[in-house]
Amino acid sequence: MRIRRSVTRFFSYSILPAITCAVVAYFGYYAIYGERGMMALADVKARLGVEEKALADAKDARLRLEHRISLMRSGDTDLVEELARKQLIIGAPNQVAMPRDRHE
Repeated sequence: MRIRRSVTRFFSYSILPAITCAVVAYFGYYAIYGERGMMALADVKARLGVEEKALADAKDARLRLEHRISLMRSGDTDLVEELARKQLIIGAPNQVAMPRDRHE
C-alpha cells in the first residue's frame, strides 16, 4: 500500500512538468523548423536578395529607356538616325554599321 501511494504521488507530481516539457519542445521545434521558423527565415532572406537584384536591374533598364525617350523627344537626330538604321538595316554604300547594345 505504501509503495502504491508513493508511486501514485510520484506520477501525480511529475505529470505537470512532463506536460510543460512536451509543450515547450513542441513550440521550440516549430520555432526553429516550422514553416515560419528560423530556417524558413534564412530561405526568405535569400529569395529577397535575388528579388531585390531583379528590381534594381529593372529600374536600371527603365532609367536607360527614359533617357532614350527624352533624347528622342528633344529631337536628337543622331539617335533617330541610329534607330532608323537599326530597324531598316540600311546604310550608304561603303558604310559599315556597328550595332550598339545601349545608348549612354
